[in-house]
Amino acid sequence: MKFLQQFSDELESLVAKAMPAVVAVQHARGHGTGLFLTPDGYVLTNRHVVRSQGRLTLELHDGSEVRAELVGADAPTDLAVVRAEDGAKFPTLPLADPHDVRVGQVVMAIGNPFRLEQSVSMGVVSAINRTLPLPDGVILEGLLQTDAAINPGNSGGPLLNMHGQVVGLNTLVLPYAQGIGFAVSATTAAWVASLLIQRGKVERRFLGIAATAITLSARSAQEAGQLRAVRVMKVGQGTPAADAGLEADDLLLGINEWPITNVDDVQRLLALATGPEVRLEVLRKGQRRTLRARTTPREYSKAA
Repeated sequence: MKFLQQFSDELESLVAKAMPAVVAVQHARGHGTGLFLTPDGYVLTNRHVVRSQGRLTLELHDGSEVRAELVGADAPTDLAVVRAEDGAKFPTLPLADPHDVRVGQVVMAIGNPFRLEQSVSMGVVSAINRTLPLPDGVILEGLLQTDAAINPGNSGGPLLNMHGQVVGLNTLVLPYAQGIGFAVSATTAAWVASLLIQRGKVERRFLGIAATAITLSARSAQEAGQLRAVRVMKVGQGTPAADAGLEADDLLLGINEWPITNVDDVQRLLALATGPEVRLEVLRKGQRRTLRARTTPREYSKAA
């Protein structure tokens, strides 16, 4: 019983510390949730929460309201940043290190499901690196799966670990299932939010591949010098990837000397590239190769 009481007390403390940084996001056509990323009022939420035109209002933990404006949104990750017009100093929530997110980890979702403000649910990280196609053709990649209760209105709210760090941004549930919810990982949220705050958009560069993240065999891991990589499934004809000599079944290890372990890394490094040419580190049939691709800018893309 002592253990249960201690666990309960720690959960209460965690909620009390996290709740002030969570806001309700309201507009003419609906509502959702968001969280303060910076003390000067930048709020991270889902794109589908704020994509309708019109006034945005943030309802704070104490019940007060402030107006907000859209800073930028990114369809391929369903993320958006808005900024509170009030110049007050706001409480924030830290993002978790990706290496600290593991299957089986206890997590907590905070949000406003069905306008039930400041609701809390608990579960575990059920899986990582899930890929989910949406009805509009967008493919969300690198998602966390959780059995913490997520309902309409939870979208944009934090999925927290027991250290009070955001491991993901609650995004959607499968309507025909129970206990299967998904969150955009904090890793994705960090780089997308940074670009939205700096530039107002994420300008992606088109490479022209279909790919999937894999865990390497012991032999391949020794040859690659890393445990995970991205396997190229298909190379589009006439694309920058084809022109560079990339082939199906190549293992993509790095871009511009930065290692790659999942498809989100590919999207991130292409978006952050400062010039059109990128350097690709590839493992092909046990041999390392360096290829150079001249990528083309594409503001919206459903593939790498």
